[in-house]
Amino acid sequence: MKADQFNFSKNNNSNLYNQDYYLWLENTVKLLLNEKFSEININYLIEELEDMGRSEKREVSSNLRILLMHLLKYKYQPKKRSNSWLFTIVEHRKRLKVLFKNSPSLKNYYYAVFSETYQDAKDLASAETSLSINNFPDSSPFTPEDVLNENYLP
Repeated sequence: MKADQFNFSKNNNSNLYNQDYYLWLENTVKLLLNEKFSEININYLIEELEDMGRSEKREVSSNLRILLMHLLKYKYQPKKRSNSWLFTIVEHRKRLKVLFKNSPSLKNYYYAVFSETYQDAKDLASAETSLSINNFPDSSPFTPEDVLNENYLP
């Protein structure tokens, strides 16, 4: 259906939000393109925009947590180093790089959650390696810059 042929009521579009999320997204975009703002449920749109921001932040935290965990394993279990660990380190650095390229302001969030995320990564590394949590320092042995540096390995 062409955007200029689009005809959808606010009530129908609001019902779609709970029935077919993807179709709701498509219809909301068409309504916006056609400047049919009165037919948009603004509360749903605000909710989705806020969730998009939270999702981006979750992605930063998740990639950082996995990256830190593998750097810890790499540093504290040198005899068990594997290509799989190295791949994971490279992959999650690349994911963070793409996130920061697309949304440079997320780098501020990265710095803000770095220490807290390290604590989670330390717990995960301990659980996965069976090393005592006490084997890992209280604060990260890696700087935020080291973690993102593609040439850095502990």
